[in-house]
Parts: sequence; C-alpha cells; structure tokens
Amino acid sequence: MGDIMARMQISNETSTWLLQAKDILDEARRLKPGPERKELRETAKVLRELAKIEAASEQALERDWRQRT
Repeated sequence: MGDIMARMQISNETSTWLLQAKDILDEARRLKPGPERKELRETAKVLRELAKIEAASEQALERDWRQRT
C-alpha cells in the first residue's frame, strides 16, 4: 500500500510542476519583452525539465515495483 501512495504522490508532484510552469508562462506572456519576462520563461523551462525527470523517475519506480511482485 505504501508503494501505491508513493507513486501517486510522485504523479501529483509532476502534475504540480507542469501546472506551475503553465501559470508562470501565462504571467510571462502578459509582460512586455525584457529581463523579467525572460526570467519567468527560464523558470518555466526548469519546471518542465523537473516534470520530465519526475516522470522518468516514476516510470523507473513502476518497473522496479513490477519486478518485485
């Protein structure tokens, strides 16, 4: 049961990363071009990369879990 909860938590965190990235990009689009807008876009890019890493980690955990059962 703990494994299922851990996998659900990772999935929720990944979703949170992507939602935050979307919100930041929406905010950046409202700004005029400049350093603040660029910084927000870079932040969103990092959040998307974190989401990819989390998803890959989740898949690895899923494979390990299946091999153990």
